Amino acid sequence: MKRPAPALLRCLGALTLSAVALTAAQAQEEKVLNVYNWSDYIAEDTIANFEKETGIKVRYDNFDSNEVLHAKLVAGKTGYDIVVPSSYWAKLQADGGLLQKLDKSKLPNLKNLDPALQAQLAKLDPGNQFGVNWLWGYTTVGINVDKVKAALGGMPMPDNVWDLVFKPEYISKLKSCGVSFLDSPTEVVPAALHYLGKPAYSRNQADYAGVGPLLKTIRPYVTLFSSSGYINDMANGSICLALGWSGDINIARQRAIDGKTGQKIEALIPKTGGILFFDMMVIPADAPHPDNAHKFINYILRPEVAAGLSNKVNYANPNAESRKLVKPEVANNPSVFLSPTDLAKMQAPDALTSDIRRTMTRLYTSFKTGM
Repeated sequence: MKRPAPALLRCLGALTLSAVALTAAQAQEEKVLNVYNWSDYIAEDTIANFEKETGIKVRYDNFDSNEVLHAKLVAGKTGYDIVVPSSYWAKLQADGGLLQKLDKSKLPNLKNLDPALQAQLAKLDPGNQFGVNWLWGYTTVGINVDKVKAALGGMPMPDNVWDLVFKPEYISKLKSCGVSFLDSPTEVVPAALHYLGKPAYSRNQADYAGVGPLLKTIRPYVTLFSSSGYINDMANGSICLALGWSGDINIARQRAIDGKTGQKIEALIPKTGGILFFDMMVIPADAPHPDNAHKFINYILRPEVAAGLSNKVNYANPNAESRKLVKPEVANNPSVFLSPTDLAKMQAPDALTSDIRRTMTRLYTSFKTGM
């Protein structure tokens, strides 16, 4: 066998060195981070400050339902490095192999998290292996105080505020000033179950028997299905009643104040409790930039960054060290940071089986379409 010529050997050596250099370059992630989060859920300077500090360019996209996010993850190759599902969806995704475990050695700021909240989240994510809480809140009833009072006429406000959305004698009077429901099966059906005295995330199919008839009685009076646009609709007075998320209702309240629209918006705290949710930062299994994702999560875990989120979007954050940095008007708002008494009445999220999710979807579709 002929020996390769010296020139060829030099060429082969150069190619080998180039391949090694390329592999090393690939091992060090490009300075890009792709984030998929809920709308109206971040402060103006959060991303800009992270980019300035790290040199990592962030592409930030929005969704407005867990169903939309889940469908993308199941399809795969989303290109996202961080997504923010609610905790019970994150469990489904972790169990399905759609998420990767966190490398806690890269997250020293985990020490700032509230241990009690971490223990609550560990019920769905044992050992808190897959997710870190972004913000949390609850599904509840939001009202335009003056418009609701006017529409009800001489009727007093019900003792159970859920009656406003689930009792025909109330909601029928409020149709004239606009009624909005969240556009998601896994938000509307648990609220209906709770109103019927059943576990919000019941795994007993029999508990769902009363949901369809209940929703059918109120369908004629719902004028809007929205999981994001209802914020501005509340702020400008286009609707007077919403089955919505606590923080979004408080965002509408603040926008009405800032815009001097004259609309008095209030997020109600039901005596029977609302439905808690915890939105989680998780890393998809096929995330192209997992190291950058860890850097972003650790950045969000800084007290001043977490406080900035709460100050802007009126949702509670899990960072125990941040509370002293939250603006007093937010920190002292009982519908943002719930009192221990009110918190104890709230129903915590639970895992959903595929059969239960299908039941919820069927009930919701029938409700929305009026079939």
